[in-house]
Amino acid sequence: MRGFPVKLRLRTGLFLALALTGSTALTACSDLDAALFGDDSSVNAADAGFPAANAAPPTAGAAVPTAGNVSVPMPPPPVAAAAPIAPGTAPIATITPVVIAGGADTGTQVNRTIQSIRAQVAGLQQKITTNAANLANLRNQGAGAANAYQNSKARITARLQIGTTRGNPELVAEWNSAQASLDSLAANINALNALGTDVTNDSSGAHFALNQISATMNVSGAVDEDHRQLVLLEDETSQTIVVLDRLLSEISDNVQRQTAYAANERSNLAVLGNSIKAGELYGALSTPVPSGALSSQQLASAGQPLVVIKFDRPDVDYQQQLYAALNQALQSRPSAGFEVVAVSPSRGNAAAVQIAQTTARRHAQDVMRTMTDMGVPATRMGVASTTDPATSASEVRVFVR
Repeated sequence: MRGFPVKLRLRTGLFLALALTGSTALTACSDLDAALFGDDSSVNAADAGFPAANAAPPTAGAAVPTAGNVSVPMPPPPVAAAAPIAPGTAPIATITPVVIAGGADTGTQVNRTIQSIRAQVAGLQQKITTNAANLANLRNQGAGAANAYQNSKARITARLQIGTTRGNPELVAEWNSAQASLDSLAANINALNALGTDVTNDSSGAHFALNQISATMNVSGAVDEDHRQLVLLEDETSQTIVVLDRLLSEISDNVQRQTAYAANERSNLAVLGNSIKAGELYGALSTPVPSGALSSQQLASAGQPLVVIKFDRPDVDYQQQLYAALNQALQSRPSAGFEVVAVSPSRGNAAAVQIAQTTARRHAQDVMRTMTDMGVPATRMGVASTTDPATSASEVRVFVR
């Protein structure tokens, strides 16, 4: 008897949505063409680049003349630093830089220190404006990549839903487009992480300036005007720290949200890849299968098998039946393991029985490979063989353990 001829050779992607632990570095998936047609070369989609922020920091206002012919540069006026939000995206919280007031030069050494600190804090306001605009731009670009991905995914799903040929090249191209969109989203997450690092450094600078202000309060040789300016600058610096913390929180929330989305959709894209190869729509297994060692002491022959696949003809199409059974079993028992039993008839002479047993074991191996492609780890599967005089052709019976 011929073995089941359809080999599931898709080497990238599992049907199971695996849980993501720790910090995940998102990289491009291998091109589906190679996965479908056996090319050993690995093709990675290039990370999408991002244009520079479209909102340049505002120029400083006119200098304020002060005593002693010393001009104190004024910071930019308060600006709601949010770039235009694309339709369908949620606006970020308004990030408004703090206005740093100028002060007269009293001619003391303490006042020169005050002016230096004031310049540092004023410089942070310009960076806040720029970084808030960068965050808005990255959010918009991430939303655009997600929209493009969902459109490609919807077109693939709709085509598979009505049925199509196996390995349809049109769907392969659409799959590659969806993968490129996810790669763009991964690059967007990397850019958000870099932006978060920049804002964290600014926050450290603001805390350092606040410590300098406290230390300067205790320096001798200051006049009352110097202390008035120090108190005002201390309040402005504290407000700056609050604004930076809010901006950093916005960035962190976006990174976590987009990372979880991208990881989940990578798994969904792998499911679509296997569906394209089969030419029919499969859904992701409803319950993830936990990893762990399979306890294999006895053959799980007692009770009713989860599914029985009869190989009584060539080209047995059993994938949908097997998939539905696995999905139902995992919903009931998320920690379930599976025993794949090759059953052969015991009729005929010894040579015929031996050939039947070999054929049944080969079918069992094919079923196990199919289950692996559907997301069941090999550590949760066992294989055994037996004979049954009541059968007329080889069977594979899958039991839940």
